[in-house]
Amino acid sequence: MRGNRQDTEFYQTIGQRSIKTTHYLSRESRNARVHIPKNSLTLIKTFVLIKRMNDSKDTSPVDTKQKILDAAEILFARDGYRGTSLRAITGAAKVNLAAVNYHFGSKQALLEEVIKRRMIPLNKARRQRLEDVRDAAQSKGKPPDIKAVLKAFIEPTILFRESERGADNFITFIGRSFADPDDTVRKVFHQIINPMAHLLFETVSAALPDQPRDQLFWRLHFTMGALFHTMHICGGMKPEFMGMKTDIDAGSLVNLIIPYVTAGMKAK
Repeated sequence: MRGNRQDTEFYQTIGQRSIKTTHYLSRESRNARVHIPKNSLTLIKTFVLIKRMNDSKDTSPVDTKQKILDAAEILFARDGYRGTSLRAITGAAKVNLAAVNYHFGSKQALLEEVIKRRMIPLNKARRQRLEDVRDAAQSKGKPPDIKAVLKAFIEPTILFRESERGADNFITFIGRSFADPDDTVRKVFHQIINPMAHLLFETVSAALPDQPRDQLFWRLHFTMGALFHTMHICGGMKPEFMGMKTDIDAGSLVNLIIPYVTAGMKAK
């Protein structure tokens, strides 16, 4: 077996005690052969196989796609959608530019995937809770309790920040998109959230049947404004702000906001 310098150094590293080798000690020994016992060769091949398998994990399609999504989410939160280039995303993800086209096809499609991977699981949790509240009320022949309806939607939303790695970046990203003159992100977000918003509104209307629907629409709009504002600034305010305690956990925040928005929705 004829070896080169790189192979010889690698073999020496992983099987130094059991490998008898001559190395490039002088100009005359450049063509020296490396003798490797059969049992050591098997060991080396095993190490090489494991190394290649581990290396392949770092560049697998799933891993590459995840890296791109994570990098895009962070940069969108920091610089906005329009302010972030594909080169900046691939640079942060440490992948080549072609990887974005391969996995997503375009920057717009990447944006949609960034939003969907967070919103679809969150919407699923909120939908399940809203349907549970509605179905329980129907089984009793009563309208849903408005406090239970609002909690079914709001609690998973607030807990979302602490439930997943990187969720705070997503919240910052969506928060800044609502103040951005460019409506690209808002259009994608609304397209994904609209079915959930429709279910929420209809369940709220069922809970407060005596209230005019247009009035409920605006009050629910105010409620969502309070929720989004809370989500956006949660964690961003310093504990010493106005001498108030603002480093509050998500559960306590839920207990504060639910009575507040419930009273607003029920107001005569």
